[in-house]
Amino acid sequence: MTDRLGELSAMGVAIWLDDLSRVRLSSGGLDQLRREKHLVGVTSNPTIFAKALSDADEYNWQLKDLAIRGVDVEESVRMLTTYDVRWACDVMRPAYDASAGVDGRVSIEVDPRLAHETERTVAEAGALWWLIDRPNLFIKIPATEAGLPAITATLAQGISVNVTLIFGLDRYSQVMEAFLAGLEQAKANGHDLSKIGSVASFFVSRVDSEVDKRLEKIGSDQAKALRGKAAIANARLAYERYGEVFSSDRWQALADAGAHPQRPLWASTSTKNPDYRDVMYVEELIAPGTVNTMPEPTIHAFADHGDVRGDTVTGCYDDARKVFSDLQAVGVDLADVVAVLEREGVEKFEASWLELLDGVKKSLAEAAKGTGRPGKAAKGSATAAERAGGNA
Repeated sequence: MTDRLGELSAMGVAIWLDDLSRVRLSSGGLDQLRREKHLVGVTSNPTIFAKALSDADEYNWQLKDLAIRGVDVEESVRMLTTYDVRWACDVMRPAYDASAGVDGRVSIEVDPRLAHETERTVAEAGALWWLIDRPNLFIKIPATEAGLPAITATLAQGISVNVTLIFGLDRYSQVMEAFLAGLEQAKANGHDLSKIGSVASFFVSRVDSEVDKRLEKIGSDQAKALRGKAAIANARLAYERYGEVFSSDRWQALADAGAHPQRPLWASTSTKNPDYRDVMYVEELIAPGTVNTMPEPTIHAFADHGDVRGDTVTGCYDDARKVFSDLQAVGVDLADVVAVLEREGVEKFEASWLELLDGVKKSLAEAAKGTGRPGKAAKGSATAAERAGGNA
């Protein structure tokens, strides 16, 4: 049988899962993906956690303990989510060790309500780092204006960072600058640069969703012919900038000190439009030194019918620039697209965080009354999680 995911990995694309739940952990499903599907990383976000906690009974034993102890809602959310991420870090540790610390990473996001507060973001990043206490952790910080100095300050403390919610090229350049400055400060602070990791999560499908909506509204044949092209062009031009920055003398000085590059991570890579090929954002963004984080259905879809045609990025920069020129010609304001997507991205994660808080609040109240169900797998999950280093 053709090992398409193996071919993808051989091209230098790290395959990460865009999902995490306690059911996935306790069932062994995450470890199975690591062993059988070339999985070498995991990302989470507030939306993923809100869904995970609303769907599973396996959190009930911990909710009951938290209720008995009188832990407040916000701290309970921190305990529940860090428990899962710590466990996932241990599951992915073999990939971390095998890659000398490059892969095997698991990401947890700072409270999205802090997206416009630099100092609080840095403080929260530090708290999550020491609470989870795993070397293969990534702290996710959004690439907002306030997030940029927080990225630098967090890296300067020796904390690994996944920069999230990047939609535009200019902001991506600012993210890479924040990364370089952070490593330079970390070096000055005496940290071992070889232990610090970072990825820059460049969102893909959401760009097409927003641009396609505008092209449909314009309605001309020329406009409609550009549907489904903006996101891939955007990501390809981001990789071009990545190549420029990480071939510079400034970067080489950090590399000589042991630093790993901040890899581009293609996020939001499941297609939202059913008319598009379901693995389009994987096939068209194959390039060395990248990460593609996918929902599990996309991983299985690529394993089934993905096409690895070699590097589909580095030879396509001129075509990508033409797509941008054509979009501008028909009246699509890409700067406005990026601004809208960043604002909506933060708002969506804030809404999911509030949903998560509300769900945990209700669950704690039920547990306090003794009406919360203990969960069919509660005992087994607790034992497994304790072996993984979790705590309530």
